[in-house]
Formats: sequence, C-alpha cells, structure tokens
Amino acid sequence: MESTNLWEFINSNVLLLYSVLLTVIFIITINQYNKLKSKISNLDSNLRSNAVKQGLTLEQWIPISENYPWDHRNFRFLGDPIDGIQFEDNKILLVEFKSGNSRMSNKQKAIQQLVENGKVEFVEIKTN
Repeated sequence: MESTNLWEFINSNVLLLYSVLLTVIFIITINQYNKLKSKISNLDSNLRSNAVKQGLTLEQWIPISENYPWDHRNFRFLGDPIDGIQFEDNKILLVEFKSGNSRMSNKQKAIQQLVENGKVEFVEIKTN
C-alpha cells in the first residue's frame, strides 16, 4: 500500500471513529439531559405539593392568630370549597385564607360571585 493511500485510509478511519465517538457522546448527553429534566420535574412537583400541604396546615391556625380580625370562637372550619364561615352579630362571612402566590380556584370564584349577586339563602330542613 502506498503511503498516500495509507494516510487516506487512516484519515478516513479516524474520521469514522470521531463520528461514532461524537454520536455516542451525543446519545449519552441526551440521555443525561432527559434524566435531569425528569428529576427537576419531580422536584418541582414535590415543592408544589409541600406548598399546598403547608397552606392547608396554615389555614387551620389562622383563626387563632393575632392577625385574625374577628373572634376565632365564632369561626367554623369547612376546608373545602372554602376554608370556613365566620359568624358575627351583624353578618356572616364566608372566609378563604390564601398565602404566598396562591389564588382562588374556579369553584371559590363562583361562590364569591353567588354571594356578590345575593344568591345565598338560609334554609331550614325539618326531620321527623
């Protein structure tokens, strides 16, 4: 084999080896990226879940905190779809506690609209 052909052979094989090596590195990188993306997604989900749990726990304590504007003994906890009802001498309040960046759910917004539109009634049901 001539020396020129030998160098061409070596160069083409080196190029092929580099191509295979880059392909393997690319595949490994994509695989690692997907694993990291999945871990980040799981961490995000866990953080959101913990925030919800913390909010639910906090809701239970707000009525007995110093910042609560009414007499906590007149508060009744419901939990869902609103946190509770505050009974005052001259009014009844539907109370929803929010912390951080939390927002009212669609159901809570619908309840708020019903109250604002005067669609709340007192109903007595008698049983035998």
